[in-house]
Amino acid sequence: MAAMAAIFNIHAQNSGDTKIVLITLDGFRWQELFTGADSLLIGNNDYVDDADMLKRAFWRETPEERREALLPFFWGQVKKMGQIHGNRKLGSKVNLTNSMWFSYPGYNEILTGAADDARIRSNDKKPNPNTTILERYNNTPEGKGKVAAFGSWDVFPFIINEERSGVPVNAGFEAATENLNEREKFLNELQEQIPSPWGAVRLDAFTHHYALEHMKKEHPKLVYISYGETDDFAHDGDYQAYLKSANNTDALIKEVWEFTQQDDFYKDQTVFIITTDHGRGTQPLDTWRSHGGDIKGAGAVWMVAFGNDVQPMGEVGQEEQLYSNQFAPTILKLLGMPVVEDITGEPIKL
Repeated sequence: MAAMAAIFNIHAQNSGDTKIVLITLDGFRWQELFTGADSLLIGNNDYVDDADMLKRAFWRETPEERREALLPFFWGQVKKMGQIHGNRKLGSKVNLTNSMWFSYPGYNEILTGAADDARIRSNDKKPNPNTTILERYNNTPEGKGKVAAFGSWDVFPFIINEERSGVPVNAGFEAATENLNEREKFLNELQEQIPSPWGAVRLDAFTHHYALEHMKKEHPKLVYISYGETDDFAHDGDYQAYLKSANNTDALIKEVWEFTQQDDFYKDQTVFIITTDHGRGTQPLDTWRSHGGDIKGAGAVWMVAFGNDVQPMGEVGQEEQLYSNQFAPTILKLLGMPVVEDITGEPIKL
């Protein structure tokens, strides 16, 4: 499926020097990204414990003010230096091509460049039969040992097929291993002492700091970070925690960006691509907690890009149609790799 608009306009660059940071926020709606706190949810006692506090933190008069209060890095800095796609009110659309509209199929599509509705039909811990771009790059001389993945959800070792691919995956409640620095040793201890609200998803702070410490030590050229809290707080029906988690993740992403701009290996050579694995419902109201093929609107997603030579288009306000299966081939092209036939998405025009 071809995009109806050329979006990155990334200038010619030496692909041998390009580094990629791919980030996902599990189940984070385009509605909050583009309009901030939802007026129907922020004061609703069914979903919020302290509406007054939440409104002080995130409610503003206009959608533009609300989204910047919620995501100050995205709307205060990224908008000026990069591109933000998926505001459907302006005609910018980003959609899944899989019909499942939940996590494993969504991540498979993002990471492989093709939906697989025939085989990826659940969130079960089954090794992915498909080959991700992480595996493809790790199997090249340039990428060997320069790929790493970090996720809050414990299914990622199977989505990435860690055993077959050889890509190191730190996910769920796994500890850091090998050549540990003092900070990683502390994170390992702390992770055992701080319980997660969920059985399969750890708190995002651990995922974040494990990834950041690995980047400092090993300098992977392709790193994938998946934050998971937004989806689980939404499933819990806790809009207050959902918003606070999104706000915190915005700050975590800022920290990763600032690190790359202070590190000689990454500085001025790194492209960030950020998206989500699926959307959520809006009507009836309670479907904001849910997603899946039977939830209207859950196939609508979004995409953010910034970094080395990404044209600063800001919020895209033109008619366009992009798909999640385009992210993988775009990353391959940025890394100077061929786009193989089993990738159905077309690279975003450079």
